[in-house]
Amino acid sequence: MPRLSNLYLFTYNSIQTLGWVVALLRIIKGFITSNSFNGAFASSGELICLLQLVAFLEVIHGALGIVPSGVLLPLMQWGGRSHYLLAIAGKIVEIQDSPSIFVTFVAWCIGEMIRYSNYALSCIGKCPYWLTYVRYTAFIPVYPLGVAGEMSLMYQALPYMKEKDLYSDFFSVFPFDYYTFVQALLLCYPFLWMKLYLHLLKQRRSKLRKHDGKKRE
Repeated sequence: MPRLSNLYLFTYNSIQTLGWVVALLRIIKGFITSNSFNGAFASSGELICLLQLVAFLEVIHGALGIVPSGVLLPLMQWGGRSHYLLAIAGKIVEIQDSPSIFVTFVAWCIGEMIRYSNYALSCIGKCPYWLTYVRYTAFIPVYPLGVAGEMSLMYQALPYMKEKDLYSDFFSVFPFDYYTFVQALLLCYPFLWMKLYLHLLKQRRSKLRKHDGKKRE
């Protein structure tokens, strides 16, 4: 019988899977209705923001040791996405119709549907090998696509950050403003992304090698 923690993780990951499926269906419906890439935030932005806020539980899971992911990498990914969603896309209305959001959201939805469904079924020992393979393979094209969408939108947002002097009260205690901060972040983004990407590639080798070893046994 699965442990209580496994049942909790199964429930959490199943809810996240369902949420990302619904988000993708909303994006597809919006695209079909409008025949445009510009409505992704209007159709699914609120739901994706909610799913992302709830995902902070994954940082807590790592801190408590109920999953082996640790804290740093989940926190980096959660922080990056939350900043993109809440501080930029959700705050600057002028960029919410950008096709970059469509690209980012579709990449996120595909990746998260696969990831969370794999986690959910693994918690109860019912995950088929094909889903594990997809989980540790689909990210290879999907993850760079999502990051490209994120960086593109952040770049598009720069003039509005400067014009609105965004978050000036918060950044008044620093020797730089939010506009400068995001410029620096864009320069660092590829390096931060590569750290996560290399971690996923390492995980892929480990997980698939482990499964191949079991098959040979």
